[in-house]
Amino acid sequence: MPLYTANLASKLPHRFGFTRTNASSLPNYAGLKPFFLFFPSTHVHNSSQNRICSSVPSSSSIMEGNKHVGPLISGPKSLSQELKVAVGAVQMACFLCQRVQSNLLTSNGQIQAKDDNSPVTVADWSVQAIISWILSKSFGSKNVSIVAEEDVQTLSKPGADRLLKAVVETVNECLCEAYRFGLEGPESTLCTSEVLEAISRCNSSGGPTGRFWTLDPVDGTLGFIRGDQYAVALALIEDGEVVLGVLGCPNYPMRKEWLCYSPRYHSIISKLSTATSESWDKGCVIYAQKGSGEAWMQPLIHANKKLVWPNSAISIHVSSIDDPALATFCEPVEKANSSHSFTAGLAHSVGLRNQPLRVYSMVKYAAIARGDAEIFMKFARAGYKEKIWDHAAGVVIIQEAGGVVTDARGCLLNFSNGMYLEGLDRGVIACAGANLHDKIIRAVDASWNSSCL
Repeated sequence: MPLYTANLASKLPHRFGFTRTNASSLPNYAGLKPFFLFFPSTHVHNSSQNRICSSVPSSSSIMEGNKHVGPLISGPKSLSQELKVAVGAVQMACFLCQRVQSNLLTSNGQIQAKDDNSPVTVADWSVQAIISWILSKSFGSKNVSIVAEEDVQTLSKPGADRLLKAVVETVNECLCEAYRFGLEGPESTLCTSEVLEAISRCNSSGGPTGRFWTLDPVDGTLGFIRGDQYAVALALIEDGEVVLGVLGCPNYPMRKEWLCYSPRYHSIISKLSTATSESWDKGCVIYAQKGSGEAWMQPLIHANKKLVWPNSAISIHVSSIDDPALATFCEPVEKANSSHSFTAGLAHSVGLRNQPLRVYSMVKYAAIARGDAEIFMKFARAGYKEKIWDHAAGVVIIQEAGGVVTDARGCLLNFSNGMYLEGLDRGVIACAGANLHDKIIRAVDASWNSSCL
């Protein structure tokens, strides 16, 4: 039974939300214990779709006040600092997004339409600006190359003065609190040209060699506007391989039982309880480094608290379920970029019984990595091209959490061909383990020729 959030704008009616799932199929987290994470000296390894998934301990859900210490991030000097800065930047970006979303929910804020009619808000440009600025400040602008979704064309159009002013103010308000996230802020307020420069600096086209970052400042803008799920997605790619991934999920609750309720309802109930410095109910940041064999999750930083590094986090793993009859699969909310009818037929043919978890953005990848679902399937319609920023962070996180991500032919996703996943065969499939993955691949092969995609 689908659950709905309230309409936020008459031009953007809310047709979908979280789909209620069978609570018994969702794993529990309180049994997870913190570990000290050590990155070995050889940090890059070849991912394989035959990896064996780790099981998730079963016990009661995480409770407020259940403290976790660690992990201790160490290892290759070439990436340890990048991970620390990336996590801090995404934490800060989530803080910014929550402020902007609150304004959208109460006043309808400023929502613009891009050339493809997809929505974009102050948060999209502001997050891109602060992450671009932080990365450049931390590593030197000459050493930072970023592939990102937004540009400054809309902000530079005549009549966009009010929108541009809002972005500049939002950026500076956020950067004033950079110290809370273990980051160095600017010595003085950024002027309009500096903010525009930070946004437009994200103009890399990627490629097979060298190092570059991918950024989706607000993945799932439609969910963001509607008060539903969205994500801040940042990844680092070296010579075509995703080596770091960070996902900020501000509306994705740590308590699994909250998944059955709309984020709007959850927000209201949360305000009735006493807030804590690190509430596991109010969103999370998930991250992983390639080759570590671990994915980690920490709560968002709230109120006036500071991010401490090493930080409060727990190790997460994919679900141990490999029976399709018990598995939960998730798919995109919008039909525009994914065929619900094909995935429904595929689910039936492979024996999936649970209703799909329809959720905006790369939160789907977080759901697989965390064990809230076992399968993610996306089969775009003809002509649609997948962008690397929509997948990079989620892919490495699932892989390090013990899962498998490939295209629908079973080949690893290729991030070395520029802004798009060129050569992608039919679609994207992410699974909690190799057994489920093989069953889905075989079902796709059997069904594809009769589909009209």
